[in-house]
Amino acid sequence: QVQLVESGGGLVQAGDSLRLSCAVSGRTFSSYDMAWFRQAPGKERELVATINWSGSSTYYTESVKGRVTISRDNGKKTVDLQMNSLKPEDTAVYYCAMRASGAYRYWGQGTQVTVSS
Repeated sequence: QVQLVESGGGLVQAGDSLRLSCAVSGRTFSSYDMAWFRQAPGKERELVATINWSGSSTYYTESVKGRVTISRDNGKKTVDLQMNSLKPEDTAVYYCAMRASGAYRYWGQGTQVTVSS
């Protein structure tokens, strides 16, 4: 059974940084693309960033470009999201997800990020 466990969320001030981490167990991690999503109160879930299986290709949604970096360690089976220059609009629950058979089928429980102004 695949398990994804996020950590690293918290309450920070605008301009601060946070590093989220997602630990994966139960599947060959290095074969799968990974992503971070977020969902703010009253809004739909939004794709934040993706990284391919090898780490050679990444994607960022426009609103986080230049502030956020996704990375992975296939040996440790982790995928991280480094977030800098945080803004109040980054406040959301952040989820990591694993892509399998063409869809993000496996999800973590989420970690809350709150950015105060």
